[in-house]
Amino acid sequence: MTTFVHDLISKSSETFPSNTALTLKEQQLNYRELDEKVNDIAASYRVLNIERYQRVGIYLPKTIENVISMFACSKAGAVFVPINPVLKAPQVQHIANDCDIKIIITNKARFKALQPVLASLPELVNVILTDSDASDVETIEHVSVMSWSYFANLTCDKAEPSPITGNDMAAILYTSGSTGKPKGVVLSHSNIVLGAKSVAEYLQNTANDKVLAVLPLSFDYGLSQLTTSFLVGAECILLDYLLPNDVIKAIVKYKITGLAAVPPLWSQLCKLNWPEGVGNTIRYFTNSGGALSTTNLKQLRTLMPNAAPYLMYGLTEAFRSTYLSPDEVDNRVGSMGKAIPNAEVLVVRKDGSECDVDEAGELVHKGPLVSLGYWNAADKTAERFKPAPNQPQGIINPELAVFSGDSVKRDQDGYLYFVARADEMMKTSGYRISPMEIEEVLYQHEEITEAATIGVPHAELGQAILAIVCSNNQSDLDSVEKSLLKHCQKQLANYMVPKKIIVLSALPHNANGKIDRNKLNQEYKNYFS
Repeated sequence: MTTFVHDLISKSSETFPSNTALTLKEQQLNYRELDEKVNDIAASYRVLNIERYQRVGIYLPKTIENVISMFACSKAGAVFVPINPVLKAPQVQHIANDCDIKIIITNKARFKALQPVLASLPELVNVILTDSDASDVETIEHVSVMSWSYFANLTCDKAEPSPITGNDMAAILYTSGSTGKPKGVVLSHSNIVLGAKSVAEYLQNTANDKVLAVLPLSFDYGLSQLTTSFLVGAECILLDYLLPNDVIKAIVKYKITGLAAVPPLWSQLCKLNWPEGVGNTIRYFTNSGGALSTTNLKQLRTLMPNAAPYLMYGLTEAFRSTYLSPDEVDNRVGSMGKAIPNAEVLVVRKDGSECDVDEAGELVHKGPLVSLGYWNAADKTAERFKPAPNQPQGIINPELAVFSGDSVKRDQDGYLYFVARADEMMKTSGYRISPMEIEEVLYQHEEITEAATIGVPHAELGQAILAIVCSNNQSDLDSVEKSLLKHCQKQLANYMVPKKIIVLSALPHNANGKIDRNKLNQEYKNYFS
């Protein structure tokens, strides 16, 4: 029985021991080898006195050590916190302090980038470097630094503080909120395992699949490529691509059968010249993180003639919520589909009553995929996780559902259609981004007095980030723009850096004295058209 996250590997190790589990360039591990390495690292964690529920930060690109570290956390009863490798030091600092990370597994380059904030990570005790002997790195008094090779060979006879029930927390995935810094979504073992079973069921994954993992493992969508593969004994190929053409090369090299991406990457892939027959091995492709344009969908189906398209909608707070069956893609243009297995999706009014056919309302997700809430954020959890509608009044402890904040409508056959995002979140390149997270960095610049960021429709990115600022230096606006752009590039992940910065003498304000975002949205809605 698969109960815990690490069981996804151990059970396939029993059934498919010689099947290739993980591939990175020329490196390969079969399921028996991967299971052994996960067990070894779980034992190494125990030498560091890891405790049940202790958080471990994994700040790495897609590497085999990254995967082993996560699943070993599960085996050791700890909680893995995958940190997007493109995040910069201030953002990593927030995540590490927010959930009291004591161990960070990273590489030499990223550890050096963290040097300025190490003193501000009081809970951090151990750093493990996957590509260095740790002899030539600058350290700090309260942090012990060791190499992966040394760490992997630690032995311990201590009892294993393994997870006890499927409801134990297994991971914290950080996602931007509509206000402030990223929030940590707490996932249980059951959330992750049942999520893998749900998705693998409708994708019809088997041990014969070769799944290309191009998305960050810090995304629930990216993590899903691992969990669904491991559940069925398939091969997962890790790819950190520099150029979209690298994806096509990987499809050819590994004879990929399953491919998942977000709309901007699909758009880029559609613009490339695919050699004849390249896409013929692909059995299915999936889209999430925004709507896939009709034009791109048509072209992808031509490039991958044997592939079934799965159009999906999901929330990190509830993993995946809906999918449109490939059989209905032509009949339900623009639809998000229906609820995935093991989920129920409702469309409700503000009073919690269900909406009528074609009436827009808030999407509410209920069922066992609903996460355990936000880490250390009671107020934010209470805003999003509420008693599920339509429960019998006699239930004293009601089931909680996730209220998405997204407006959708349902047709007479039960198919869902996205209407609008109710909050001010921006979505660019598949990433959900909080305006305040970027504005906080803009305000750190000495010449900026006011700042607002908005998402503007963009053909390739979905939305492009437009920063509109007021400066105390009105004599050289070009200089301000260039200086501010460099500042953002230093402080923010690349996908958060504004596409364009506009410097004004004043920003519009509403009657309450706040920056009038609605006016800015209207004024600049066609800026990138």
